[in-house]
Amino acid sequence: MIILSLLHPIKQVPVQVWTFPKESVIRIGRSTDNQVILYSAVVSRRHVELRRVGLEWEVVNLGTNGTYLNGKRITQMMITDGAIIRLARSGPNIQIRIGEAAFQELAETVPAARITHPRQDMPLMPTEITGRTPAEEDPESDAQDRTTPLFPK
Repeated sequence: MIILSLLHPIKQVPVQVWTFPKESVIRIGRSTDNQVILYSAVVSRRHVELRRVGLEWEVVNLGTNGTYLNGKRITQMMITDGAIIRLARSGPNIQIRIGEAAFQELAETVPAARITHPRQDMPLMPTEITGRTPAEEDPESDAQDRTTPLFPK
């Protein structure tokens, strides 16, 4: 199992969590065909891939603006549990947790409403960033068909 957490840009606490129990490749980017969709101007349509290699995981940069691990730009690297990658120099931070024990820890600290399984949109609840649900932002829209922008205005 691998768990990805979008971290709050200031507080560095999870604001959105995705769990992937069996996937061997996970794609992150702006395009809607990714498993993790992030709307940010600095994130490429297909920004990064996480690939299972045996029992370990590697991160592969595909984005124009780069992917950073521990402040260093990387192209491809093996990752360990707890690693935090940044998409682009000023983009979002994603924490990577690996294994069932990580899931149990996360379940104790993050409200269940923020944990998303593959291919689901962002939760329809106020977040620490916006303070509003998508329906409150635009009452004319069908909130079920939208994903909340990463850093709304």
